[in-house]
Amino acid sequence: MTEARPATGLSVSALIRRTEAEGGSAMVLAKGDATAGAILLLLADRGRPVGLCERVWRFEGGFGLDPVGPADLEQPGAASDYIARRRRSDPDLWAVEVDHREALRLARECLC
Repeated sequence: MTEARPATGLSVSALIRRTEAEGGSAMVLAKGDATAGAILLLLADRGRPVGLCERVWRFEGGFGLDPVGPADLEQPGAASDYIARRRRSDPDLWAVEVDHREALRLARECLC
C-alpha cells in the first residue's frame, strides 16, 4: 500500500510560513515540481550559511534530512554553485533558503 504524502509545493509553503511565524525568513531560490520534486535546503543563521541538506525518503518509512554539498559554505559561491549543479541534473529540485537560528529543527518539523 502506498502512503499518502503532501505535495512538495505544499510542504515548502508550510516550511516558509512556519519559519516566518517564528521570526525567521525563508524563500524559494528555485522552484521545482509542485507535486513530487526533491527539496534542497540552504540553512542560514542571520544571513550566514550554516549547512545544506536534502530531504530524502527513508526505506524504513518517512522522510529525513541528510547533509549534502561542500564542507566549507563560507567560500564565496560555494552554496550557489552546488545548487546550480544539482538543478542541472534535476530540474524538478526545489531549493529553499531557511534563515533562522533553529533552521534545522523547523525543517525537520515541517518536512519529516
